[in-house]
Amino acid sequence: MTTEKNKAPDSAPQSSRKTIPIHAEPVGTPFYEARKKIQPRSIQGVFANWRWALVWITQLFFYVTPWLQVHGRQALLFDLEQRRFYIFGWLLYPQDFIYLTALLIISALALFLFTAVAGRLWCGFSCPQSVYTEIFMWIEQRLEGDRSARLRLDGSGWSLEKVARRGGKQLLWVLVSLWTGFTFVGYFVPIRELAVQVMALQGAWQIFWILFYALATYGNAGFLREQVCKYMCPYARFQSAMFDKDTLVVTYDAARGENRGPRHKDADYKAQGLGDCIDCKLCVQVCPVGIDIRNGLQYECIGCGLCIDACNSVMDKVHYPRGLIRLTTENGIAQRWSQSQMLRRVFRPRVLLYGAGLIAITVAMVASLYVRVPLKVDVVRDRGTLSRIVAGGQIENIYRVQIGNATEMEQTYVLSASGIDGIRVASETHVQLASAQDRWVVVRLQVPYGAASPGSHTVFIEVQAESDARIQVLAKTTFLMPR
Repeated sequence: MTTEKNKAPDSAPQSSRKTIPIHAEPVGTPFYEARKKIQPRSIQGVFANWRWALVWITQLFFYVTPWLQVHGRQALLFDLEQRRFYIFGWLLYPQDFIYLTALLIISALALFLFTAVAGRLWCGFSCPQSVYTEIFMWIEQRLEGDRSARLRLDGSGWSLEKVARRGGKQLLWVLVSLWTGFTFVGYFVPIRELAVQVMALQGAWQIFWILFYALATYGNAGFLREQVCKYMCPYARFQSAMFDKDTLVVTYDAARGENRGPRHKDADYKAQGLGDCIDCKLCVQVCPVGIDIRNGLQYECIGCGLCIDACNSVMDKVHYPRGLIRLTTENGIAQRWSQSQMLRRVFRPRVLLYGAGLIAITVAMVASLYVRVPLKVDVVRDRGTLSRIVAGGQIENIYRVQIGNATEMEQTYVLSASGIDGIRVASETHVQLASAQDRWVVVRLQVPYGAASPGSHTVFIEVQAESDARIQVLAKTTFLMPR
């Protein structure tokens, strides 16, 4: 028997303990919510017009730029095979990787700045996922009709009309995807040559990447759509870290809209305890990710503003003031600020910091590109002959010099040397290079015997363009005097 003395200290009466029931999930319960197909409704308005404006701007740039010519060469080309990057008249080498780093930093700061000011502007208006989804949805609407017609088509059985509409849609999607993949690869392979290769079914890796990018476009814009934004894109997950109470976001004014509910046109809805929201759900129907903005800001929201256009159209019809759903701030909603009061809060410390950093790095990169010398020079000593005495009592050192013409024109370069009294170039002093050409040349430097003490001496090999004195590079090396 157990005595009171031997009882464990935790043996308290059963009634004093809190019991939390644990229920096992049924076998086969999925980890993720099953996808519900979204059929967004088309809408007209300010934000819808801005979205289409950005679609036209981004896609005209994307599809047209590879066909532009500068100095007889593709205007924008990242030639990975030749390791040359042609950017609207600039010729960059892999050694200029610092400019890519600066460009990535500028892009990141711009993203932080725009997000801090007005939320997910990039996602809603310029992101390739949003842009191509919009294009694919436009094709879908042209062939299958608006939202109600597409829903009826989804629920109907297969018929000749349905096969024709769905088949035509898929065919256009495939053509747009293939053209997109072809254009993308055309930024890395001269697009005119690429067109000839593809027509002749040549270039295995080029065709592979065209098909790969086409498949990515087709799958993401045609089928995954909002799933990319909700589950695959990391930006949706950490965007909240860049928001604050003064960030402009798409917001439902609950104080004005609640309680929701339908009402008669001439009825005094305020006497019925109703707000301005008539619960038409049009804001949900136009949302490309299928959320209800009236439930508050959600990470799925891409900030496209289509729900604002939809709500404003309804407010106009029922003769209520616009702005039940609007682009505002948390502080603006809570304190009922005017538009001017909210705009004054735009220039807060974090925004000024992002803006200053963005301007500083942009100016530094542009200035660096402006003063950059379009000439690459690399000097390598000849290891076979370090130093020798030649005819005339001259001391000679031999070097291999790589000269890279980083201009879009043919250049003639003049070689000279300095650093020791009497030093001269005893080999060829004029080197002719075509545009974007590299060439190794043998350079022999000679100095009079006794012109310097025995040992190693610093000298310079100067390479200067004959047509432009500003294009010059002074390459440092060493000259060995025998003992």
